[in-house]
Amino acid sequence: MDVITLGETMVLFTSKSSGLMRYAGDFSTKIAGAESNVAIALSRLGHKSGWISRLGKDEFGEKVRAFIRGEGVDVSQVTLDEEADTGIFFKERLTPEEIRVKYYRRHSAASRMRAEDIDEEYIAGAKYLHVTGITPALSDSCYETVLKAVNCAKRNGVPVIFDPNLRRKLWTEAKAREVLLKLSGLADIVLPGIDEAEFLFGRASHEQLAQQFVENGAAAVVMKLGEKGAYVYEKQSSGYVEGFPVEQVVDPVGAGDGFAAGCISGLLDGLELQEAARRGNAVGAMVTMVDGDVEGLPDKKRLIDFQNQTSKEDVDR
Repeated sequence: MDVITLGETMVLFTSKSSGLMRYAGDFSTKIAGAESNVAIALSRLGHKSGWISRLGKDEFGEKVRAFIRGEGVDVSQVTLDEEADTGIFFKERLTPEEIRVKYYRRHSAASRMRAEDIDEEYIAGAKYLHVTGITPALSDSCYETVLKAVNCAKRNGVPVIFDPNLRRKLWTEAKAREVLLKLSGLADIVLPGIDEAEFLFGRASHEQLAQQFVENGAAAVVMKLGEKGAYVYEKQSSGYVEGFPVEQVVDPVGAGDGFAAGCISGLLDGLELQEAARRGNAVGAMVTMVDGDVEGLPDKKRLIDFQNQTSKEDVDR
């Protein structure tokens, strides 16, 4: 594998109408999970990715596994759990600009991931390990699973890329800060959003926040700044990477995962970190223009055309 990641993927139900969920009558279903989003994005960009998780031995579990496998991601390390269900969640569109998400994932199959689920040989064969701050928030055993995966990677010289991906609804702020700081310190590259950086270190300049991640143990930081792009900080160099303007944001969910995948793809293709961040900006921008977490993820040709701002006719005939 080029990249291995681990975490929970659920079935997402989205109301077809706007307004309060109580008035919704029809829902569409999609597959969503930060780590599998990254794995799918990398697969579409021509890389080999693997995803480690637990799913319920139920119809939703089969739906998730079949979908991710169909996107070219290796699911050989996914366990089907007969004693717990696959998680689900709902997206509520109050207005076109205001979205709320409600999870039903407590005691899900993925929350029962444990360190024994990690095969060190599988991770040792990867070029990168990607983890997020969502998985350790699910349960103590999930946190132990992430730590084992990270330690396996470090023992075998596999660089660790960590996206804090703060989910305040999943744990207390004190616990979140403790765990995210620890994992940030173990990572080679950290991909925080500006809000996550300020959550961990307080309000400060981009340069100061990035430096604190490095002082905490990371080798490099790529800080997401939304439509403004990203700020890249390494001991050798630092600088801003301009974002890609989007005329209309259709769905912002999943943009951070697209950004992570774009960065990792760039590194796999031998790009310097700042140029890899530019690729991340492009993929993140493309995701926001399409409804759904993975529906807007590009293949390599579409990505290059977008980065080069290649003009296209309204209809490709």
